[in-house]
Amino acid sequence: DVQLQASGGGLVEPGGSLRLSCAASGFTFDDYAIGWFRQAPGKDREGVSFITSEERSWYADFVKGRFTIANDNAKNTVSLQMKSLKPEDSAVYYCAAVQLAVSNYVPSTIDEYDYWGRGTQVTVSS
Repeated sequence: DVQLQASGGGLVEPGGSLRLSCAASGFTFDDYAIGWFRQAPGKDREGVSFITSEERSWYADFVKGRFTIANDNAKNTVSLQMKSLKPEDSAVYYCAAVQLAVSNYVPSTIDEYDYWGRGTQVTVSS
């Protein structure tokens, strides 16, 4: 079974940084996408950033230039480095993954992902 374990959330002041990690186990796909959604209270879950096995990446407009996603294939881990955090970045961040049928596409919507981890809370507040 595929299992995703997210970690690294916490409380940070505006302008600060956090690094989220998602450890994947039972993951044997040659072609895959993995990444992060987030959900704030009262809001829909939204895509944040994703990366494929071929290192293609996707970022939501609201995080471009501030967040960086990276694969560590040796550790079966994907990380999300978040900088210049804003209060509106506060949310529960969820790691998600999917096996890809085609390798030149980066899925970014909830319906496209099959595997989900439990969320990790990120709170940006002074």
